[in-house]
Amino acid sequence: MIGIDLFSGAGGMSLGATLAGVKVKVAVDSDRFASETFARNHPSTTLINQNIETIHRKEIKSWKQFGSPIIVFGGPPCQGFSWSNARTRNTENKSNWLFHEFIRVVEILSPEWIIFENVRGIVDTAGGIFVKTIINNLTKQNYTVTTALLNAQDFGVPQDRTRFFLVGNRNGLEFRFPSKRNKVPVTVADALSDLPQLDNGNSLCWAGYRTQTCSQYAKRMRGNLRGCFNHLVTRNSSLIIERYRYIPQGGNWEDIPSRLMKNYADPSRCHTGVYHRLSEDMPSVVIGNFRKNMLIHPTEHRGLSVREAARIQSFPDSFVFCGSIGFQQQQVGNAVPPLLAKAVFQSLLRQTK
Repeated sequence: MIGIDLFSGAGGMSLGATLAGVKVKVAVDSDRFASETFARNHPSTTLINQNIETIHRKEIKSWKQFGSPIIVFGGPPCQGFSWSNARTRNTENKSNWLFHEFIRVVEILSPEWIIFENVRGIVDTAGGIFVKTIINNLTKQNYTVTTALLNAQDFGVPQDRTRFFLVGNRNGLEFRFPSKRNKVPVTVADALSDLPQLDNGNSLCWAGYRTQTCSQYAKRMRGNLRGCFNHLVTRNSSLIIERYRYIPQGGNWEDIPSRLMKNYADPSRCHTGVYHRLSEDMPSVVIGNFRKNMLIHPTEHRGLSVREAARIQSFPDSFVFCGSIGFQQQQVGNAVPPLLAKAVFQSLLRQTK
């Protein structure tokens, strides 16, 4: 199966596809630093660092040279569909319509399979108009379409993160989504316990592991490495660190004394996910914009490192993120958990035999 990854970002979905056995030959993304990360970790894929709207029909047609059958997959920018961004969850947000570029590529290539992925909020945004439009367009192209909401924690990811998937087949096959695989969820402790202790604002990128003993999940992420990169941590002010000290595992801003929240005009309007300290014995909450949300390490008074967030997303430690700390954090938060993507692609490949 030949893969074409649209809106590829750092490459979480391509990694999942590759782990399942898909040969990802082309990836497209307009972000410079996400593309740098993709290129470093997927050296055999032709990466096009360009706005997809500017790629001409002739070039898209040329992708057929890589062989067949083809699967086109990807997820257009999803911030506009997120429940945490109520102001942009409407038809006026231009970025919400980039899925038309996904459909345009499908029209040109006529791949045997397509996988469209996004946040669960796309299902409800503007009365579901976006999902309905996508399905209608694909149905007119004679694709058999199925949809599902899948939670990453059901597929070995230490994170309670639900994503929307739409799978289409050009030959009349009705895709069967993978069933839940993990009866016992992977916890934050499983994911992070062996990683090094870090200080607020740590700027040393590489570090060895804290312990040689680790969970099965951590062993899977480590492979044969003795240490890994991306241990960068945002430097928070002393006031923010003082706030962290009052928050127990599973707690949030509500546990912070009011005297430390006086710079907020109305602290009660804070989202429940703000200043959330992760619980060791549970999967993580969603790793999205974990710097802005001030997600807190379960046992240390600091924010999460890029590598810790990547572990929670199920990126192996060999996967290196590029750019400044802010760009790295954004790449990790925006990514599709590779193990979730792998489960979907494995199910698809089984159904093509």
